[in-house]
Amino acid sequence: MKQASAPPDHQRLLIIDFGSQVTQLIARRLRELNVYCEIHPYQKVTDAFLAAFSPGAVILSGGPASVIDQGSPRPPASVFALGVPVLGICYGQQVMMQMLGGTVERGGGNAEFGRAYVSATEQRMPLLEGWFESGREQVWMSHGDHVSAIAPGFEVYGTSPGAPYAIIGDAARNFFAVQFHPEVHHTPNGARLLENFVRLAGFTGDWTMGAYREEAIRKIRDQVGDAKVICGLSGGVDSSVAAVLIHEAIGDQLTCVFVDHGLLRQGEAEEVVTMFRDHYNMPLIHADEQELFLGELDGVSDPETKRKIIGKLFIDVFQKHAGDVGGAKFLAQGTLYPDVIESVSFSGGPSVTIKSHHNVGGLPEKMGLKLVEPLRELFKDEVRALGRELGLPASFIGRHPFPGPGLAIRCPGEITRQKLEILRQADAIYIDQIRKHGLYDEIWQAFVAILPVKTVGVMGDGRTYDYACALRAVTSIDGMTADYYPFSHDFLGETATRIINEVAGINRVTYDITSKPPGTIEWE
Repeated sequence: MKQASAPPDHQRLLIIDFGSQVTQLIARRLRELNVYCEIHPYQKVTDAFLAAFSPGAVILSGGPASVIDQGSPRPPASVFALGVPVLGICYGQQVMMQMLGGTVERGGGNAEFGRAYVSATEQRMPLLEGWFESGREQVWMSHGDHVSAIAPGFEVYGTSPGAPYAIIGDAARNFFAVQFHPEVHHTPNGARLLENFVRLAGFTGDWTMGAYREEAIRKIRDQVGDAKVICGLSGGVDSSVAAVLIHEAIGDQLTCVFVDHGLLRQGEAEEVVTMFRDHYNMPLIHADEQELFLGELDGVSDPETKRKIIGKLFIDVFQKHAGDVGGAKFLAQGTLYPDVIESVSFSGGPSVTIKSHHNVGGLPEKMGLKLVEPLRELFKDEVRALGRELGLPASFIGRHPFPGPGLAIRCPGEITRQKLEILRQADAIYIDQIRKHGLYDEIWQAFVAILPVKTVGVMGDGRTYDYACALRAVTSIDGMTADYYPFSHDFLGETATRIINEVAGINRVTYDITSKPPGTIEWE
């Protein structure tokens, strides 16, 4: 978790970022263990930085580069002279070997992407306590290059078909390295490995969400002063937790603006407005801007263009209403870290842009309002934990994520009012089915996407030519990786029948079984 400075009484762990899309998951895993950590890009980690930071342990992240290439990212050599435990992950393993006397080769037949299985060698070490109890461990691999010879002092503790040195360590120096990603949810026992590592490093776990709440409130007050703030409220968990947190920090200086852009789910506008005016007792402006948004999106099919248009219009609306609250100087958003890492490189690091988000990549350079984003470095599960800390109802905290651009990114191709209405009806039936079968809390996110194609069907004795739709449901912890939910065929058949029978305009239903990666959760 990157902070400006850590309280002096907290133990510190340093994560050196080489640009992996999942670097922040390392921090999230460590925060689950109440370990204070900061992420810093490798370019900023100098000898002087290390001396000032004085970490109790160091983790070297993964990254997209190849250590074989000239000028590839490196940590300072002094990392290995600090006398503290060091863990290298994926690229971090390779760079550790390259710098300490091992050898790394290009992938060839040893590349691995996705699930793999690591088997134990005869060697044992404390880092692997609780591992290999059934003989092998499922892990998540994502590497092209591989270590072909380990550095002096290291031994092999685990192997996979594509990584003969999947787990290595130098127990005397407390240097450890793994080729897989223990931080992702789909390495089921990865959290235990990280827990073992911080325990070996002597961390006691003195960092809590309560401490984060207090620090966030202090930062909001310091940033805002006595100025007024408007908050872009979507009604989702993220913006709602941000609003409650900011309201706790500055009280009546905050006014929420709910933008009804015509891209919401069925009945959502009424639900959000009622909930915040009655339950949270916050000033709320209901901005009905359906004509504006749908007019600007008319005829637009490119997903990035959609996002940019929506982002610009959101800011235009917020700017318009800033004057209604006596000249607000700040705009608050519920931006999360997954939004940031998929839009821009975190902390100036070398990660690759995946897609822009309406509340990150779509912001104009000069928007007239300064941003307040207190959740910018949190993941969804952490936001929910913060929501519980703030006293939000459990039923609300557990709601599935809903994107800021709304149904626009669940409607590939051109957006029309007819397609949006069809989509709303189909989505409502799908979620109703999930709730009726008691599956809602098992699923991270579920929705319907209406596809930009029509298909021939038969209903009764007649021919139909209507839209196809795709059902999507995934399991995840943080939104950075995800797997499709394994519905029974009975459930899928029953749901498809309801949608086709009850929604005029759809005659074909499909189920999306793509994981993330290689896909994203949303279709656009």
